[in-house]
Amino acid sequence: MATGDLPINDDLLKYIEQVTLREPEILRRLREETSRHPYASMQISAEEGQFMALLIHLLSARRTLEIGVFTGYSSLAVALALPDDGRIIGVGGDISDEWTSIARRYWREAGVERKIDLRLSPALKTLDDLIAQGQGGRFDFAFIDADKGNYANYYERSLVLVRPGGLIAVDNVLWDGKVIDPMMKDADTRAIRAFNESLHHDERVWLSMLPIRDGLTLACKK
Repeated sequence: MATGDLPINDDLLKYIEQVTLREPEILRRLREETSRHPYASMQISAEEGQFMALLIHLLSARRTLEIGVFTGYSSLAVALALPDDGRIIGVGGDISDEWTSIARRYWREAGVERKIDLRLSPALKTLDDLIAQGQGGRFDFAFIDADKGNYANYYERSLVLVRPGGLIAVDNVLWDGKVIDPMMKDADTRAIRAFNESLHHDERVWLSMLPIRDGLTLACKK
């Protein structure tokens, strides 16, 4: 029996992609366009997008939240997996459409723009507004991939908004390995460490952290 994890080097990652990745052509084009963006590292990987689409199917999800839209790869992956009556509320995190204008172009081309309600306003205000409007417990899935200092705040509001049995996925929880480097004391790293530690003791959810790319935590609401 193996006692350690299998190291995922570039060759093995390429093999995994060759035998499992089913990236639609429109997602590939969006990923490649975003790869030339100055903030390309903010985009999720193709295999993570495919994994999120699988979660949507497993949950039979119809209403989802996305906190942190960027150029729209994750929202497009989810929208393509949702049924015709499925809807995403996308929270851009700010009031700029510099990045999300790229997302809208691809959503439109893919024929899923009608599924995505993009709200360009401060994310916490948008989430608080949804709660005030009685939307608590009405979402099946939430994806958090925005400013790291607010991860705990986004999580708490998402926990109100998702239904029992619903799923919250949180990206970048390994933060390029900086979470275990004692020399890294910047605000984002400290925020992610504190967030990870708090979830470890959160009895309101069933929890798992996956070492996919930069780390993905799954929290299923009890």
